[in-house]
Amino acid sequence: MNDIVSGIMTVAGREPGRTAIVDGRGREITYGELARRVSAVRDAMSGPRPENRARPEASARPENEARRENGTRPEHRARPEDQARPEDHVRPEIEARPENEARPKDGLRPGDGVLFAVRPGVDAVALALGAVAAGGTLVLADPGLAPDVLAARMAATRPAWVVSESLLYTLSGPLRGLARRRGLLLPNLADPLPGHPVRHLYTGPWLPGVPRGALRLSRILRSSGGPAGPAGREAYGTDPDQPAAVIFTSGTTARPRGVVHTRGSLAAGLEMFRSAFPLGPGDVVHTDQLMLGLPALLAGATWSLPGGGDLATELAARRATHTFAVPVHLDRLLRETPRLPETLRYLLLGAAPAPPGVLRRAIEAGPEILSVYAMTEALPIAIASAGEKLAQAEGDLLGVPLPGVGVRIAEDGELFVSGPHLAQRYLGEEPLREIATGDLVRLEGDRLVLLGRKKDMILRDGVNIYPGLYESGIAALPGVAEAAIVGLSDPETGDEEVVLAVVPADGYDEGLLRKALPEIVDAAALPDRIEPLAAFPRSGRADKLDRAALRDLVARRA
Repeated sequence: MNDIVSGIMTVAGREPGRTAIVDGRGREITYGELARRVSAVRDAMSGPRPENRARPEASARPENEARRENGTRPEHRARPEDQARPEDHVRPEIEARPENEARPKDGLRPGDGVLFAVRPGVDAVALALGAVAAGGTLVLADPGLAPDVLAARMAATRPAWVVSESLLYTLSGPLRGLARRRGLLLPNLADPLPGHPVRHLYTGPWLPGVPRGALRLSRILRSSGGPAGPAGREAYGTDPDQPAAVIFTSGTTARPRGVVHTRGSLAAGLEMFRSAFPLGPGDVVHTDQLMLGLPALLAGATWSLPGGGDLATELAARRATHTFAVPVHLDRLLRETPRLPETLRYLLLGAAPAPPGVLRRAIEAGPEILSVYAMTEALPIAIASAGEKLAQAEGDLLGVPLPGVGVRIAEDGELFVSGPHLAQRYLGEEPLREIATGDLVRLEGDRLVLLGRKKDMILRDGVNIYPGLYESGIAALPGVAEAAIVGLSDPETGDEEVVLAVVPADGYDEGLLRKALPEIVDAAALPDRIEPLAAFPRSGRADKLDRAALRDLVARRA
């Protein structure tokens, strides 16, 4: 299988009546219905723009189209007399633009950017797969970025389409000021790159800010009629090298760094996930993570989307067999619910290393715990069980590289990764053959052991100190919930002070901790001081340890 879309559509052709997705409200759709929606989106985005549409999409619809199938109230309907007024909040330059002026009339061409702003749900899955099937490259709108960063990303990707929820058009347009005050920063979805024409497809009721001529998902689905067309590879594209998504990870305003994945590289990564643990028809995967939800669909399982309630309650209600969590969130869950539902067979951990205490509680909770080592450029790389990680004496066990993953360890210990799941390139750069992970590792047999991040290495008295080699062992000691080692540079000598920061647990005793350290930490790496903290600073959606902030924190306490 070397294409995500045709793989899912093939499953739909075999078992159209099987439940494919359960949304956050518990509503189900079958594989056959999912395939119909994907086909409808693909056809709408592939075809030419309809001519002679002088009125906004909303004002042209019949009275009974003001109600959505999911319960949108009639009062949301657009009033024709309001459409021509600037105070309707539609940007004047969008509204006044003639229908045939500088607007793209043809459908997506392979590789065209699709700015995507739809929250996880059935519509998001159908729209994403349909856009990729039409040849588009998804560019995820990331709320919360500074305006100049957003502008740089739009200039780098030059989207030809915008696919969004109607509410986000409103929040990025008429109610932009309110959204900013609430911390939501979005590109102007109606006109993301001034001077560069785009087409629009939206889901939800018409709201102020939705551009004139935008296609509406519910109307597309109503007009698509019967079941999906052919489910073969020919119907959904055959080029595994076609870019499918650009995922921004870092970079500067002047040079945004976007990871370009193809249909083939994503498919290869999904297949690796699917082969790493049993998954098939009858299983229920409860997650909002694409890299676990899509393998569920490829395997003929059911993808259950969270509804925002208590996770343990949702797992039990959906009879979930698989789920995903980041360590910090799992820690909170297990403190409230020490035992997880018996239907849950696998719990995948990712995004950050898990402290030994969390791993032990997770094992006691019931399911098999698998820790995934991956990076945006190569999803996944290796998987290790919680039991294996706890048995590791030094360092953080990553596991055996998955079949198909190539690894190379440089002279300085940095891990390089290659394989069919590797991203095609960074945006605007040459194709990748391998990727530097930034992680320092060693091989124990055929297993990778993490020593720490290359940038986190500490230099003291001419000795290289790798925090990751010791942190998990320290965190496993009685009275220690979490442990992290950071270096504070001396500007005069260039040497670094080694500081051990800990989050105490019940029974913490610094004297006992100091006595235990020589059994775990090499003499040359013993800390100069120990700083107990109420909690570690964290950042990002996965609540990863923010080492820079931690350094600043312990420096102020010196």
